[in-house]
Amino acid sequence: MLNKLPDLERKVFIFPESSDTSHVVLKATSQQPLTSFTICLRSYTDMTRAHTLFSYATKTSDNEIVVFKSKTNEYSLYVGTADVIFFFPEKLVSEPSWEQICMSWESDTGLVEFWLDGQPFPRNGMMKGHVISPEASIVLGQDQDSFGGGFDINQSFVGELTDVYMWDRVLSGDEMCLVWDNHVPSNPIINWRSLNYVMRGYTVLKPYLFSNCRAE
Repeated sequence: MLNKLPDLERKVFIFPESSDTSHVVLKATSQQPLTSFTICLRSYTDMTRAHTLFSYATKTSDNEIVVFKSKTNEYSLYVGTADVIFFFPEKLVSEPSWEQICMSWESDTGLVEFWLDGQPFPRNGMMKGHVISPEASIVLGQDQDSFGGGFDINQSFVGELTDVYMWDRVLSGDEMCLVWDNHVPSNPIINWRSLNYVMRGYTVLKPYLFSNCRAE
């Protein structure tokens, strides 16, 4: 049964350990084919191996949309039968920190945008003219190798996820800045503030941890 809470603000999904079963299932409000989208989320992990954050599978393609982090300084977006990779410099500090990402794609041009912590990267392109089926299985924390399953423990996410949103359009630059500032542009089809979800396996919903500790 899908849970629906009025607001998950300041809450996180926690994936405490590597697993081939633990995941969160989401349901989008739109049932129309997608010719563009934007996905935004925040993640917190100390993982160095590859892991999957967001997986959108259809009956014809298990990698219809996948947000994948293969290295600590590398994100990939899969759409249909193609993918693009975005690289960024290694962080200078060893402590884990929250990362906020947004990825968008549009069929008309095939252009892909990647935003990391409010900063855009040079655009790439793929799958121009492609249309994404709305009959989807949408999963957080696992890569689907079949519709709704086929999980690989070596691609599972361990850490915390929050502020997960999806729109059936490409957000403007101003809207991307709003997301970074914790505001929600209109009409998301996946809305953290009103989320339809099912938690499966060892997953936990808890309040976001705010550190008030200060060194003397």
